[in-house]
Amino acid sequence: MTRTPPRWVRIVAPVILLGVWLGVSALGGPTFGTISTVVNNDQASYLPASAESTVVQAELKRFFPSDTVPAIVVYARTSGLTGDDRTAVAERVDAISAIAGVGTVVGPIPSTDGQALEVVVPVESNAVAKTVIAAVRSAAVDGIPSGLTSYVTGPAALGVDFGAAFGGIDGILLLVALLAVFVILLVVYRSLLLPILVLLTSTFALTGSILIVYLLAKAGWITVTGQSQGILSILALGAATDYSLLLVARFREALISHRTAWPAMRVALRAAVEPIAASAATVILGVLCLLLSGLNSNRGLGPVAAIAILFALLAALTALPALLLLCGRAAFWPFRPKYVEPVEGVPAVQKTGRLWGAVGGLVSRRPRAVWITSVVLLGAASLGLLQLQANGVPQTDLLLTQADSVDGQKLLAEHFEAGSGSPVYIVTREAEADRVVALAAATDGIADAAVYTGASGAPGGPAAPAKVVDGRVLVEATLSVQADSAAAEKAVTGLRDALPAIDPQAKVGGVTALALDTDITATADLRVIIPAVLLVVLLVLMLLLRSILAPVLLIGTVVLSYAATLGVSALVFNHLFRFPGADPSVPLFGFVFLVALGVDYNIFLMTRVREESLHIGTRPGIVRGVQATGGVITAAGIVLAATFSALQVIPILFLVQISFIVAFGVLLDTILVRSLLVPALSYDIGRRIWWPSKLGRAETTPRSPK
Repeated sequence: MTRTPPRWVRIVAPVILLGVWLGVSALGGPTFGTISTVVNNDQASYLPASAESTVVQAELKRFFPSDTVPAIVVYARTSGLTGDDRTAVAERVDAISAIAGVGTVVGPIPSTDGQALEVVVPVESNAVAKTVIAAVRSAAVDGIPSGLTSYVTGPAALGVDFGAAFGGIDGILLLVALLAVFVILLVVYRSLLLPILVLLTSTFALTGSILIVYLLAKAGWITVTGQSQGILSILALGAATDYSLLLVARFREALISHRTAWPAMRVALRAAVEPIAASAATVILGVLCLLLSGLNSNRGLGPVAAIAILFALLAALTALPALLLLCGRAAFWPFRPKYVEPVEGVPAVQKTGRLWGAVGGLVSRRPRAVWITSVVLLGAASLGLLQLQANGVPQTDLLLTQADSVDGQKLLAEHFEAGSGSPVYIVTREAEADRVVALAAATDGIADAAVYTGASGAPGGPAAPAKVVDGRVLVEATLSVQADSAAAEKAVTGLRDALPAIDPQAKVGGVTALALDTDITATADLRVIIPAVLLVVLLVLMLLLRSILAPVLLIGTVVLSYAATLGVSALVFNHLFRFPGADPSVPLFGFVFLVALGVDYNIFLMTRVREESLHIGTRPGIVRGVQATGGVITAAGIVLAATFSALQVIPILFLVQISFIVAFGVLLDTILVRSLLVPALSYDIGRRIWWPSKLGRAETTPRSPK
């Protein structure tokens, strides 16, 4: 029998552990307000340096006197502009030009219908865009005549409005997630203190992970986007809570057969460490596969998510045990687990709930009917994949709330060439300039094209010699369609296909080309990262379960669950929410998180099944495993789904879609796949599920638990 440490050790050791975590929180807490300073939402920096649009982006700095991002102020009056309107706008141009961080303003440029004026405002890249755009918006409307509509739009303004949408990540997202988890834990535990202990553990995980991520991003070692910042918070909270639920369940079981908290915690940790560590390792290795991505933003999410899971693991295995040891049975008040004296050397066990007793009975009576029905249901849901639209979404559709820049883009398209302010750039040899201009002007989706002279910031400026840099010139092509539309991407693709016949070294860039290259790279990532994630998860499961067949079947069920989730999501996005489509990264992120997190619950189940099978045989062990883990795994799934659902409060299409996919997928895994499909399939196969291990070759002789 293991000797219990002296009382002072049982008090001091947990206090020291908690002191360490409180110190981590003291350092990491303030980074919630400063991490936004290292967040990078600039799409141009996501692509590799070898991408064609990235090459052009670098070339632009050699042609333009300063590195700027355009904003566009559009004024309109449907009844036609008046003389007072024109005078007022001219005054506003002078005011805007005087704003710090604004380059040489171009305009006002009148529309052909006489109803609108366009002003191009270059925002210097080294200026604080949020401050400059706010000043431009204030100056643009100051004193303008009644009835004259004004919006500030263009890439610079869209970027600022996106940043404002992400601003809720630090506050409201965290508040909603914590509140949802707290309510669920109250219902699950019917205890006031235990939910606080679990949430405190999750908070430790979050503050520790955000501190490390902030330091790495500040050092320039990883890229943190608004998307990955939100996912960091959700993963740290959700995973830490899940791991805590498993440990608490084991601790509660152990308190029934042990008088005091210390030996009970020793037993609980011995039983929980392996599945929790295996689960964390699976998710960490799975998300690190994102390092294979061609996009810097995706590569950055890999280590960000891995750090969140690592701190969730550390907090659940150190901070939570310390809290539970200090509180003992009081943590479960008012429903404290009662100690039961063992009878004839057999320790007491927790009673099985009616629901999970019934599920276990169903699985044992009709295993084949249960798993075949489950597969048919998942297969039917997977048919929705035929309606999945994940080829990219116009930037103006990514914001789900009203925004000045989005409304301005629509107004701009009504009165000017829709691509005004976001030209397509072509870098070509000086000798081929005229032919390239003619090709661009004749391309569908392009209104006109001209060689950049340096005399003005937009095509159609005063006649002047072309600006030549190392024998190359810059051609600016104005799109007749919105720069973030599919038609604009088709125009860029057409140019890239036709240009090599004129100049094999010609490159096409600009806002549209950046979006196109991002979508192409994200689509290519699917073919690389999905097989890598499956292989990594398969290897972890083989090592954990000492089997080949069981891991292969588990991977198969998770993939089928993912297909069903994506199928249902496609139907919901298209017909219920009526979303315009999805970014190619959405199915990729959904796959990485669902496969990694979905396997979690299978790990929790099958490690318990294997543990029971060693004592009572495989088929009885499956039933016992389902009954023992049903409540805790279902609670864990609901908690994780609730935390991901909190992303719905951020009005960004990408995050809302990821939120739904992961939340629905986790619930599907928890309720159908882990509760019915996996146990029924395993029960039908029997001991061969453990092939080729010894456990799979012959039925185990029951042995007494130690």
